[in-house]
Amino acid sequence: MLVVENLHAGYGTSEVLVGTSLEVKQGTVVALIGANGAGKTTTMRAISGMLKPTKGRVILDGKPVQGLDASRIARLGLAHSPEGRKVFGPLSVEDNLLLGAYSRLPLFFGFRSKAVDDLERIYDLFPILRERRQQAAGTLSGGEQQMLAIGRALMAKPKVMLLDEPSMGLAPVIVQEVFKTIRRLKESGITLLLVEQFAKSALEVADYAYVMERGCIAVEGSPAELHKNERVLAAYLG
Repeated sequence: MLVVENLHAGYGTSEVLVGTSLEVKQGTVVALIGANGAGKTTTMRAISGMLKPTKGRVILDGKPVQGLDASRIARLGLAHSPEGRKVFGPLSVEDNLLLGAYSRLPLFFGFRSKAVDDLERIYDLFPILRERRQQAAGTLSGGEQQMLAIGRALMAKPKVMLLDEPSMGLAPVIVQEVFKTIRRLKESGITLLLVEQFAKSALEVADYAYVMERGCIAVEGSPAELHKNERVLAAYLG
């Protein structure tokens, strides 16, 4: 479903990714873990088109998408829930969610009516958002904003979803709720690439995982295999 081959990308003259390759098969959850500065978020940004790769390929559902604008990649079926949530603070919760559907629904001729069923699906997943639907997104708690960011991405009905650091800045009890949501998404069959600072939690929900170091993949395998890898144990699971 998503294949990344020998990806190179960076900022200005600084190259961050130096040959990253990974694969996310349909209906699986794949974790990308690593230390801060390893290149995880840059990988996500290069996949989704927020950052233009300088070399390599990104294949989404059999089609090369590297170099395309982020809006075009979104229309082809990739949704990116970014690090730091990035909700539109002045807009209501519901308007934030509706923004997620713009890539697949016509903007006129009954846009809201066509999105009603999708909104209900998100409100069933996150009941607190139903209660807050008319509240400005910027006034939500960090955990509620993370739910909103995930819900906004799901409104696009993506073929592949990128979820970048969903637990960042959240209290431990809220982190547990976020991972319960990720498990529900997995059970629903969504295809997900997850970047997460808590390696143990990420491996508990993943079908496969990659460990990134210095802009490329250093180790890969099933969660069971990584739990037996002394290098991974010492650096990330100790």
